[in-house]
Amino acid sequence: MVRDPATQLAHTAWPSVPSDVLVLLPIGSTEQHGPHLPLDTDSVIADAVARRAATSLPTALVAPTLPYGASGEHADFPGTVSVGHEALRAVLVEAVRSLSLWARRIVLVNGHGGNTATLDTALRLLRAEGHDAAWTACTVPGGDPHAGRTETSVMLHLAPERVRLESAVVGDTRPLAALLPQLMAHGVRAVSPSGVLGDPTGATAAEGRRATDAMVAATVRRITAWTVDDRGRLAESVPARLAQQVVRP
Repeated sequence: MVRDPATQLAHTAWPSVPSDVLVLLPIGSTEQHGPHLPLDTDSVIADAVARRAATSLPTALVAPTLPYGASGEHADFPGTVSVGHEALRAVLVEAVRSLSLWARRIVLVNGHGGNTATLDTALRLLRAEGHDAAWTACTVPGGDPHAGRTETSVMLHLAPERVRLESAVVGDTRPLAALLPQLMAHGVRAVSPSGVLGDPTGATAAEGRRATDAMVAATVRRITAWTVDDRGRLAESVPARLAQQVVRP
Protein backbone atom coordinates (compact mmCIF):
# COMPACT_ATOMS: atom_id res chain seq x y z
CA MET A 1 0.00 0.00 0.00
CA VAL A 2 1.19 3.52 -0.77
CA ARG A 3 2.31 5.37 2.38
CA ASP A 4 3.22 8.91 1.33
CA PRO A 5 3.54 11.16 4.42
CA ALA A 6 3.32 14.22 2.18
CA THR A 7 -0.32 13.46 1.44
CA GLN A 8 -1.46 12.31 4.90
CA LEU A 9 -3.47 14.81 6.91
CA ALA A 10 -2.69 12.98 10.16
CA HIS A 11 1.05 13.53 9.62
CA THR A 12 0.69 17.24 8.85
CA ALA A 13 1.21 20.09 11.33
CA TRP A 14 -1.47 22.77 11.04
CA PRO A 15 0.78 25.55 9.66
CA SER A 16 1.62 23.23 6.75
CA VAL A 17 -1.98 22.73 5.60
CA PRO A 18 -2.36 24.56 2.24
CA SER A 19 -5.02 27.25 2.07
CA ASP A 20 -6.56 25.73 -1.06
CA VAL A 21 -6.36 22.10 0.05
CA LEU A 22 -8.50 19.29 -1.32
CA VAL A 23 -9.26 16.68 1.36
CA LEU A 24 -9.99 13.06 0.48
CA LEU A 25 -11.79 11.17 3.25
CA PRO A 26 -11.80 7.38 2.74
CA ILE A 27 -14.95 5.64 3.99
CA GLY A 28 -14.69 1.92 4.68
CA SER A 29 -16.24 -0.71 6.92
CA THR A 30 -15.42 -3.40 9.44
CA GLU A 31 -17.32 -6.44 8.22
CA GLN A 32 -16.89 -10.05 7.20
CA HIS A 33 -15.29 -10.69 3.82
CA GLY A 34 -15.55 -14.45 3.67
CA PRO A 35 -13.17 -16.87 5.38
CA HIS A 36 -10.14 -15.63 3.44
CA LEU A 37 -10.15 -11.79 3.57
CA PRO A 38 -9.73 -9.47 6.59
CA LEU A 39 -12.56 -7.53 8.16
CA ASP A 40 -11.10 -4.19 7.08
CA THR A 41 -10.93 -5.04 3.36
CA ASP A 42 -13.18 -2.13 2.32
CA SER A 43 -11.16 0.29 4.46
CA VAL A 44 -7.85 -0.93 3.02
CA ILE A 45 -9.12 -0.44 -0.53
CA ALA A 46 -10.66 3.00 0.07
CA ASP A 47 -7.49 4.16 1.83
CA ALA A 48 -5.21 2.93 -0.94
CA VAL A 49 -7.30 4.47 -3.71
CA ALA A 50 -7.46 7.82 -1.90
CA ARG A 51 -3.71 7.87 -1.15
CA ARG A 52 -2.70 6.96 -4.68
CA ALA A 53 -5.15 9.44 -6.19
CA ALA A 54 -3.83 12.20 -3.93
CA THR A 55 -0.34 11.90 -5.43
CA SER A 56 -1.80 12.94 -8.81
CA LEU A 57 -3.89 15.84 -7.50
CA PRO A 58 -2.56 19.29 -6.54
CA THR A 59 -2.69 20.28 -2.85
CA ALA A 60 -4.48 17.10 -1.81
CA LEU A 61 -4.44 15.58 1.66
CA VAL A 62 -5.92 12.24 2.74
CA ALA A 63 -7.76 12.24 6.06
CA PRO A 64 -7.67 9.18 8.36
CA THR A 65 -9.97 6.45 7.07
CA LEU A 66 -13.39 6.06 8.70
CA PRO A 67 -13.35 2.31 9.49
CA TYR A 68 -17.02 1.82 10.39
CA GLY A 69 -20.00 1.95 8.06
CA ALA A 70 -23.52 0.68 7.53
CA SER A 71 -22.97 -3.07 7.47
CA GLY A 72 -26.18 -4.42 8.94
CA GLU A 73 -26.51 -7.03 6.19
CA HIS A 74 -23.36 -8.68 7.57
CA ALA A 75 -24.41 -8.57 11.23
CA ASP A 76 -24.81 -12.36 11.50
CA PHE A 77 -21.07 -12.85 11.06
CA PRO A 78 -18.73 -12.47 14.08
CA GLY A 79 -16.32 -9.58 13.74
CA THR A 80 -18.68 -7.26 11.90
CA VAL A 81 -19.09 -3.80 13.44
CA SER A 82 -21.89 -1.69 11.97
CA VAL A 83 -22.85 1.81 13.11
CA GLY A 84 -25.95 1.92 10.90
CA HIS A 85 -27.20 4.55 8.49
CA GLU A 86 -28.29 7.17 11.03
CA ALA A 87 -25.01 7.27 12.93
CA LEU A 88 -22.95 7.12 9.75
CA ARG A 89 -24.91 10.00 8.24
CA ALA A 90 -24.34 12.11 11.36
CA VAL A 91 -20.59 11.45 11.30
CA LEU A 92 -20.27 12.23 7.60
CA VAL A 93 -22.27 15.45 7.88
CA GLU A 94 -20.35 16.73 10.89
CA ALA A 95 -16.98 15.69 9.43
CA VAL A 96 -17.61 17.61 6.21
CA ARG A 97 -18.97 20.63 8.09
CA SER A 98 -15.76 20.67 10.14
CA LEU A 99 -13.47 20.14 7.16
CA SER A 100 -15.23 22.91 5.26
CA LEU A 101 -14.03 25.45 7.82
CA TRP A 102 -10.55 25.27 6.27
CA ALA A 103 -10.59 22.92 3.24
CA ARG A 104 -11.37 24.20 -0.24
CA ARG A 105 -13.10 20.99 -1.32
CA ILE A 106 -13.89 17.56 0.18
CA VAL A 107 -14.31 14.20 -1.54
CA LEU A 108 -15.53 11.11 0.31
CA VAL A 109 -13.91 8.02 -1.24
CA ASN A 110 -16.20 5.08 -0.50
CA GLY A 111 -15.08 1.46 -0.36
CA HIS A 112 -18.30 -0.19 0.89
CA GLY A 113 -21.46 -0.48 -1.19
CA GLY A 114 -23.66 -0.57 1.91
CA ASN A 115 -22.72 3.05 2.63
CA THR A 116 -24.16 4.32 -0.66
CA ALA A 117 -27.65 5.31 0.50
CA THR A 118 -26.19 7.18 3.47
CA LEU A 119 -23.68 9.01 1.29
CA ASP A 120 -26.50 10.09 -1.01
CA THR A 121 -28.58 11.61 1.79
CA ALA A 122 -25.59 13.17 3.57
CA LEU A 123 -24.16 14.80 0.46
CA ARG A 124 -27.52 16.14 -0.68
CA LEU A 125 -27.85 17.92 2.66
CA LEU A 126 -24.25 19.15 2.68
CA ARG A 127 -24.40 20.53 -0.84
CA ALA A 128 -27.72 22.22 -0.05
CA GLU A 129 -25.88 23.90 2.83
CA GLY A 130 -23.31 25.19 0.36
CA HIS A 131 -20.40 22.85 1.08
CA ASP A 132 -18.15 22.07 -1.88
CA ALA A 133 -18.21 18.32 -1.33
CA ALA A 134 -19.01 15.14 -3.22
CA TRP A 135 -18.47 11.39 -3.05
CA THR A 136 -17.08 8.72 -5.34
CA ALA A 137 -16.99 4.94 -5.21
CA CYS A 138 -14.15 2.42 -5.47
CA THR A 139 -15.74 0.06 -7.97
CA VAL A 140 -14.53 -2.17 -10.79
CA PRO A 141 -16.91 -2.54 -13.76
CA GLY A 142 -17.92 -6.17 -14.10
CA GLY A 143 -16.52 -7.10 -10.70
CA ASP A 144 -18.31 -9.59 -8.44
CA PRO A 145 -20.17 -8.18 -5.42
CA HIS A 146 -18.35 -9.23 -2.25
CA ALA A 147 -15.16 -11.15 -1.35
CA GLY A 148 -15.02 -12.75 -4.80
CA ARG A 149 -12.34 -12.60 -7.45
CA THR A 150 -12.30 -8.80 -7.67
CA GLU A 151 -11.74 -7.94 -3.99
CA THR A 152 -9.47 -10.94 -3.49
CA SER A 153 -7.26 -9.84 -6.39
CA VAL A 154 -7.11 -6.26 -5.10
CA MET A 155 -6.14 -7.44 -1.63
CA LEU A 156 -3.49 -9.77 -3.09
CA HIS A 157 -2.01 -6.62 -4.61
CA LEU A 158 -2.40 -4.31 -1.60
CA ALA A 159 -1.90 -6.64 1.38
CA PRO A 160 -1.00 -10.16 0.21
CA GLU A 161 0.20 -11.21 3.65
CA ARG A 162 -3.35 -10.85 4.96
CA VAL A 163 -5.09 -12.99 2.31
CA ARG A 164 -5.74 -16.64 3.25
CA LEU A 165 -6.21 -18.22 -0.17
CA GLU A 166 -6.21 -21.70 1.33
CA SER A 167 -9.49 -20.80 3.07
CA ALA A 168 -11.19 -19.27 0.03
CA VAL A 169 -14.48 -20.81 -1.08
CA VAL A 170 -16.94 -20.16 -3.88
CA GLY A 171 -19.99 -18.25 -2.70
CA ASP A 172 -23.29 -17.39 -4.34
CA THR A 173 -22.37 -16.34 -7.88
CA ARG A 174 -25.74 -14.99 -8.99
CA PRO A 175 -25.86 -11.30 -10.05
CA LEU A 176 -26.34 -8.90 -7.17
CA ALA A 177 -29.71 -7.79 -8.57
CA ALA A 178 -31.00 -11.35 -8.16
CA LEU A 179 -29.71 -11.56 -4.59
CA LEU A 180 -30.83 -8.18 -3.30
CA PRO A 181 -34.44 -8.96 -2.24
CA GLN A 182 -33.43 -11.87 0.02
CA LEU A 183 -30.18 -10.19 1.05
CA MET A 184 -31.94 -7.01 2.16
CA ALA A 185 -34.67 -8.93 3.98
CA HIS A 186 -32.53 -11.54 5.73
CA GLY A 187 -28.86 -10.54 5.38
CA VAL A 188 -25.90 -12.01 3.53
CA ARG A 189 -25.83 -15.28 5.51
CA ALA A 190 -29.26 -16.16 4.11
CA VAL A 191 -27.83 -16.33 0.59
CA SER A 192 -24.23 -17.31 1.37
CA PRO A 193 -23.26 -19.10 4.60
CA SER A 194 -19.58 -18.35 3.85
CA GLY A 195 -20.24 -14.63 3.36
CA VAL A 196 -18.82 -14.71 -0.18
CA LEU A 197 -20.86 -13.30 -3.05
CA GLY A 198 -18.85 -14.36 -6.06
CA ASP A 199 -15.99 -16.71 -6.83
CA PRO A 200 -12.43 -15.91 -5.66
CA THR A 201 -11.00 -18.69 -7.81
CA GLY A 202 -8.28 -17.41 -10.10
CA ALA A 203 -7.64 -14.17 -8.21
CA THR A 204 -4.14 -12.78 -8.77
CA ALA A 205 -2.10 -9.83 -7.57
CA ALA A 206 -1.57 -8.76 -11.19
CA GLU A 207 -5.31 -8.55 -11.73
CA GLY A 208 -5.59 -6.66 -8.47
CA ARG A 209 -2.98 -4.14 -9.55
CA ARG A 210 -4.86 -3.47 -12.79
CA ALA A 211 -8.14 -3.07 -10.88
CA THR A 212 -6.54 -0.73 -8.35
CA ASP A 213 -4.93 1.35 -11.09
CA ALA A 214 -8.32 1.64 -12.80
CA MET A 215 -10.04 2.78 -9.58
CA VAL A 216 -7.33 5.36 -8.93
CA ALA A 217 -7.46 6.68 -12.49
CA ALA A 218 -11.25 6.95 -12.33
CA THR A 219 -11.06 8.79 -9.01
CA VAL A 220 -8.53 11.31 -10.35
CA ARG A 221 -10.56 11.77 -13.53
CA ARG A 222 -13.82 12.41 -11.67
CA ILE A 223 -12.26 14.83 -9.20
CA THR A 224 -10.51 16.74 -11.98
CA ALA A 225 -13.71 17.04 -14.04
CA TRP A 226 -15.83 17.84 -10.92
CA THR A 227 -19.19 17.00 -12.39
CA VAL A 228 -21.56 16.38 -9.45
CA ASP A 229 -24.93 14.69 -9.97
CA ASP A 230 -28.08 15.20 -7.94
CA ARG A 231 -26.96 12.48 -5.48
CA GLY A 232 -23.81 14.41 -4.63
CA ARG A 233 -21.76 11.80 -6.49
CA LEU A 234 -18.93 12.60 -8.89
CA ALA A 235 -19.99 11.47 -12.36
CA GLU A 236 -17.97 10.28 -15.33
CA SER A 237 -20.17 12.10 -17.82
CA VAL A 238 -23.61 13.67 -17.92
CA PRO A 239 -26.36 12.83 -20.41
CA ALA A 240 -27.95 15.92 -21.94
CA ARG A 241 -31.31 15.06 -20.40
CA LEU A 242 -29.73 15.36 -16.92
CA ALA A 243 -27.85 18.60 -17.59
CA GLN A 244 -30.32 20.66 -15.59
CA GLN A 245 -29.63 18.54 -12.48
CA VAL A 246 -25.84 18.86 -12.56
CA VAL A 247 -23.86 21.42 -10.63
CA ARG A 248 -20.56 22.65 -12.10
CA PRO A 249 -18.81 25.00 -9.65
